[in-house]
Amino acid sequence: MALAVREKHVAQPALRLTQDEAGTLWELSEKSVGLLDRSPSADLSEFLPDVPAQLCDALVDFREGTASSGYLLVKGVTTGDLPDTPLAYGTQALVGHASNGTLALVGDVLGSLIGYADEKNGDLLHDVHPVRGEEHRMENSGSVAFDFHTENVHHPLRPDFLGLLSLRQGHEATATRVASIRHAVAHLSEDENAVLRRLRFRSLFPTSFTRGRTGERPATAEHRVLFGNPGQEFLRFDSFNTKPADPEAERALGALAEALEAVCVEVVLEPGDLLLVNNHIAAHGRSAFTPRYDGRDRWLRRFYSHRAVPGWARLMMPSKRVLPATGDIQGIF
Repeated sequence: MALAVREKHVAQPALRLTQDEAGTLWELSEKSVGLLDRSPSADLSEFLPDVPAQLCDALVDFREGTASSGYLLVKGVTTGDLPDTPLAYGTQALVGHASNGTLALVGDVLGSLIGYADEKNGDLLHDVHPVRGEEHRMENSGSVAFDFHTENVHHPLRPDFLGLLSLRQGHEATATRVASIRHAVAHLSEDENAVLRRLRFRSLFPTSFTRGRTGERPATAEHRVLFGNPGQEFLRFDSFNTKPADPEAERALGALAEALEAVCVEVVLEPGDLLLVNNHIAAHGRSAFTPRYDGRDRWLRRFYSHRAVPGWARLMMPSKRVLPATGDIQGIF
């Protein structure tokens, strides 16, 4: 299915793996997942030189932030035999599945595959599918529209990249929505741009980090939503969790939401499509859909990758690939 494009922003061509490239990647994935099963902290560097050259080159290019769109779509990724789409949260339905190796390899070419100690028990790979009773949660388990956000907006060590591998499309054409701040900034006035660059915003911890807690969710210190030099802008924004300090900041957030909407590219992910997003350049979201809970609903797998974890943070990590709990490092940045 084609990409739907808004305004003048033409969707960049997808990278389509050949049958041989997909086969080679799957073989490497089977080897990699064997190591990961024995140890989630496994070093996969021995396999990286054998990642198909076309894919590796595209990932390295994307890693350097050369795409102003902030995303890369890879098509033709093997997904293998799959069980029914899980019905419950956190079922671990794909333990040992070779697609886990695929995502780990891609994550390690981009940087290093990572998880968060206080999100999903530090899991490195996350299932994205609807869960009955959680339709309205702004998480992987919801099915209502999920407005634009950058991932883990509250965290001092936000992921540099995230990846979404489509395993099952589901019963309807649900769009994953991507919008680049480097395209959207042209739709902001000078005053709006200036306000978004000031310390006038706080972000609540996402609910995926506060499951099981009672009371108000914690919030960050004041932060900028927009930063970086002109033409090299970066974004820290979650439409549900980023809160303005005053009416002027609120109006600027509204203008930002409209600007992102104006440049949005919609991608309907087919099985075997891998969408990679630069988490500092592009916000992403999802259109609403109606789940049937029949084992054939939409199912994606998500990963995070980080290019360079500071040495002090590495010494605090509970394991090689899991970043410290937010409370342990809150206030450092």
